[in-house]
Amino acid sequence: MKGSANALKQLVLEGLRQELDEMTSRVRQVMKQTRARIFRGNTRSEEKLLSLFEPSTEVIRKGKAGKPNEFGKMVKLQEAENQIITDYEVYARRPHDSDLLIAAIETHQALLGRTPRLVAADAAFYSAKNEAAARAKGVKRVCIPNRSTKSLERKREQRKRWFRNGQKWRTGSEGRISVVKRRHGLDRCRYRGYVGINRWVGLGVIADNVINIGRAIERRVAP
Repeated sequence: MKGSANALKQLVLEGLRQELDEMTSRVRQVMKQTRARIFRGNTRSEEKLLSLFEPSTEVIRKGKAGKPNEFGKMVKLQEAENQIITDYEVYARRPHDSDLLIAAIETHQALLGRTPRLVAADAAFYSAKNEAAARAKGVKRVCIPNRSTKSLERKREQRKRWFRNGQKWRTGSEGRISVVKRRHGLDRCRYRGYVGINRWVGLGVIADNVINIGRAIERRVAP
């Protein structure tokens, strides 16, 4: 019994030592960043650490006037009909939005067994390559605005009713993302680390889907 107790104490002490070593390394990194910022005016030091307790935290610049910078991890929520979230992902490193579109279509096809009839996203997801690839996969209507186009034909296409309706649906999904954040506390993770963030977001997605699936069933069986 005594030997087992000593072994357990050693394991606890070893874990504490590792935590202390990690924290010491992080504090040194912050000191290095601070010196670079104050004495050399360098605000873009490599491997910039934003949080001692959540070292994976990133700066997320969304361009909002009241909140230009946010801190955390980028999360993708992919939605189908009835506000059902079909896929989510917490990115270790923030990708470009335009790199996510085709993978999202492929995920939809793998999960539901068919290509979506319409794909709607904001302008950050647009590229001619993405649009062509989506159509090649069988998407009938690609509803992603090209803000920089000078083509009159393209501008007319983006004013058509189906395109405007698709963008309204996309705007609605943005609002529903805000609802998910408020309803299930996704604006702040209660777990530690990247694995903890994935768990927290996953639980929020499951909870929200339970609510929306229940509402969809209720609408179907209502007299």
